[in-house]
Amino acid sequence: MSDHHFYETAAGHGLPHDPFKAIVAPRPIGWISTVSRDGVPNLSPYSFFNAVCDGPPMIAFSSAGWKHSVANAEATGEFVWNLSTRALAEKMNASSAMVPEDVDEFVLAGLEAAPCRLVRAPRVAASPAALECRVVQIIELKTLAGGSSGHWLTIGQVVGVHIRREFLKDGLFDTGAAHPIMRAGYRDEYVEATPETMFRMMRPR
Repeated sequence: MSDHHFYETAAGHGLPHDPFKAIVAPRPIGWISTVSRDGVPNLSPYSFFNAVCDGPPMIAFSSAGWKHSVANAEATGEFVWNLSTRALAEKMNASSAMVPEDVDEFVLAGLEAAPCRLVRAPRVAASPAALECRVVQIIELKTLAGGSSGHWLTIGQVVGVHIRREFLKDGLFDTGAAHPIMRAGYRDEYVEATPETMFRMMRPR
């Protein structure tokens, strides 16, 4: 017997649950705040999110379906990413509820909203860091056959950065002190970064 379980994705994994999300992990959480054209705030976490460019800085989140965050980002050309931490985990999870577009998830999750400087969308006041973004592209992801995957990738260029001063040490953002959380598997699994789990390793020159 081989020491690897191999499967072609088109044929199915043959396991109790699809391992894809558990293998590509941990993943940063795209805790995205937007505002509708009518001025209703929206806040929702996305498990497919990451930085995609550093010059200029860009981030992207992928939505399964045309959800409120994507619709608002398209309508206004703006969104905000908020760093999700262990202290905010339960409220982040509460903001993931499927609710009508006229429901403010900041209120639903019991979170204070703070104004941004360059975009209309609010940010999570308690988050250690937030990135104000303007939309660069919204892309419908296609399959190999050229059909729609039903997923939409929203790419934004970071135009403003908020950092709570207590997380700046010697001019550096202290990632471990912020205790960010990430998706780490199936429906309910997360991982937390802490000062104890951080390590250093310089890339070869």
